[in-house]
Amino acid sequence: MASVPQVLTFPEVKLSSSSGGRNMPVIGMGTTADPFDETALKEAVVEAISVGYRHFDTASLHKSEKPLGEAIAEAIKLGFISSRDELFISSKLWCSDAHPDLVLPAVKNSLR
Repeated sequence: MASVPQVLTFPEVKLSSSSGGRNMPVIGMGTTADPFDETALKEAVVEAISVGYRHFDTASLHKSEKPLGEAIAEAIKLGFISSRDELFISSKLWCSDAHPDLVLPAVKNSLR
């Protein structure tokens, strides 16, 4: 008989902003791997969500943003979370994109 995974809860810190702020879990899961395996990453993220992880760190340079998004969609489909709003996702603007004409397109690409 398969056991039901224990759902973890992590402490959070309140982030302040002009829009009222948001809570961020102080423990998160990084999504960088070498060698990179998209399937393994998606499986790991779905499993992490199923046991309670709600903070994920990614970066466009590491090619992990798209598989992270796909894993989140799968976790919603499986009922582990009801929406993306339950998660805190951090990413990075790479230094080569830190030019006035490149920032907005890079951020939009990350959000996609």
